[in-house]
Amino acid sequence: MSELKVTVDGDTCSGCGVCEGTAPEVYAINDDGVAEVKPDGLAAAADAEVVEAAEGCPCEAITVVNAAGEQVVPA
Repeated sequence: MSELKVTVDGDTCSGCGVCEGTAPEVYAINDDGVAEVKPDGLAAAADAEVVEAAEGCPCEAITVVNAAGEQVVPA
């Protein structure tokens, strides 16, 4: 289970789907056309995959914070 905390800023997200394409078990584009973190998505995902998907977001709408409270993405 990942100890990362992930949030998506729905106002910033363009719904392009890069995150969903990179880590489909973690991220999904919802009915409003913006990304969201699946309820149990982080439990099954590798931290590197979660971070890679967030780093690929062209809008920088995804924030990733590690267990120590340090922001990993955006750097």
